[in-house]
Amino acid sequence: MSRLPNTPSQTAGPFFSLGLTWEGAENLVNPGDTGAIVVEGLVLDGAGQPVPDAVLEIWQADEEGRFPPDCRPNWPGFGRSITDVEGAFRFVTVKPGQVAASDGTLQAPHLEVQIFARGLLRQLATRIYFPDEREANLTDPALCAVPDAQARKTLVAQATRTGLRFDVVLQGEDETVFFGL
Repeated sequence: MSRLPNTPSQTAGPFFSLGLTWEGAENLVNPGDTGAIVVEGLVLDGAGQPVPDAVLEIWQADEEGRFPPDCRPNWPGFGRSITDVEGAFRFVTVKPGQVAASDGTLQAPHLEVQIFARGLLRQLATRIYFPDEREANLTDPALCAVPDAQARKTLVAQATRTGLRFDVVLQGEDETVFFGL
């Protein structure tokens, strides 16, 4: 007896990607710009294997904590990076300023991240926090909502010689914290 193939409602991709990629979408600023930082890492599955076709999108404020259109000139506030065969992604951006949460409290500087990948029927949402914002991180409403200290660590990037490292682990013991949409 032959089986019918899965339909798009049963599996995710790979699908036709016209319009999904565009040159330079991972660079919110030019690498040589004042204040430019590199945020890079890997997307790994539950077995620790790289996910070679994931799409990561970041949304963020500018250095002053402002979003388009009320921000610095030519600030897109959005970037997109597609993982390579090793599961690696890379963004060139600036460290955002603090922005107010819905209740008016200040949030620690962070990048909003959306992750799309095969096997995911809905995107995953997480955040990247900065390791040098220790005090702000301690009072950030989203970080404080994560009760497990070890899990909170999955949201804070690691400083490297060349910028920041942030690995996304989709499931398992070291799974990155994901937020409900």
